[in-house]
Amino acid sequence: MDRALIIGRSGGIGSAVAEALEARGVFVTGLSRSGDGLDVTDEASVERHLGALEGPFDLVFVATGALVIEGAQPEKALKALTAKAMVDQFMLNAVGPALVLKHSVRLLPRREPAVFAALSARVGSIGDNRLGGWYSYRTAKAAVNQVLHGAAVELGRTHRQLCVAALHPGTVETRFTEGYQDHNPTVTAAEAAENLLRVIDGLGPEDTGKFFDWQGEEVPW
Repeated sequence: MDRALIIGRSGGIGSAVAEALEARGVFVTGLSRSGDGLDVTDEASVERHLGALEGPFDLVFVATGALVIEGAQPEKALKALTAKAMVDQFMLNAVGPALVLKHSVRLLPRREPAVFAALSARVGSIGDNRLGGWYSYRTAKAAVNQVLHGAAVELGRTHRQLCVAALHPGTVETRFTEGYQDHNPTVTAAEAAENLLRVIDGLGPEDTGKFFDWQGEEVPW
């Protein structure tokens, strides 16, 4: 891997992945809302920022997302669900990565191996959902999984060496998971980055359209 584009470079996982890649000697381009004004929910912003870049990139990694938006906590029951919370989650966690993918296709090589990966979450798995709740967040993550799977089918016709994948990083010690770390084993952002890169390193075109956890195990849809 020679060149990587990290969307969400200023976040806990995004910055750790960028630093790990730079330590390998990879040339990293990073974009974020706080550092560059990139708003992944605004297509004009995505088009402007990605349109200013020159590819190709061997890796495009989308590390944006949020569990709590404007104070709306994950719902424990249907009675806590609100339209605004659901729309906010969908915009950031599904529409955002979809827009990045749309406008980064031109930055991906057409004939050489490459990976487009976006953070998802195991709670977005319909097949693995045995607890219920967390309606807005689960729905948004299930939606981004569908976007990635569908794009893998389409891009497989034009970018035969490309792998499009959804990745579950585990529970990572960042601001994203504050208040929810007692329920699951956690890892530092640096550890999560190494885990994710280990998975990415092993991805090939035969893995496109799939959903993997941080151990490289396939997660059911």
